[in-house]
Amino acid sequence: MAHPHAPQVHSVLIPRPVLAGMWGLVLFAIAVVALWRLAGIDQRAHYEGIVASRDIAVTDGADGSVILVDAATGASVDTLEPGTSGFVRATLRGLARERKLGGAGPEAPFRLTHWRDGHLTLDDLATGRRIDLGAFGITNAQAFARLMPSRFTETGEKRQ
Repeated sequence: MAHPHAPQVHSVLIPRPVLAGMWGLVLFAIAVVALWRLAGIDQRAHYEGIVASRDIAVTDGADGSVILVDAATGASVDTLEPGTSGFVRATLRGLARERKLGGAGPEAPFRLTHWRDGHLTLDDLATGRRIDLGAFGITNAQAFARLMPSRFTETGEKRQ
């Protein structure tokens, strides 16, 4: 016999067809991913035709700023002051954290690439990780696009 002050447990029954549909969706997703991997399809295969790219070295400033330098020329690209450029700072810090966890150092630059089909990607040359910046929205992609060589616009098209 239950104690009079014991909490009541109410069970919710999910209709059997709904439950079967949920399990079916999960199994379908697992099967698609498994087939994708077994087929050896490279998820990067659709990136073709580089319009522009820039290798960017990143260092931390003494005041908490993030200093971005063109790795090929040594020219200053930008200095991200504390409290500014949140998406760029957060993305670079996340990649730096992955490097540290993987045992890689900060020596290798990041490669920012604008592709012919409009994609803008950021590659970590130390870990091989690629981020499609367009997945985070046009405003966030433009925050990185402004770091491209000055002869290109935010959309990557060549200026006259």
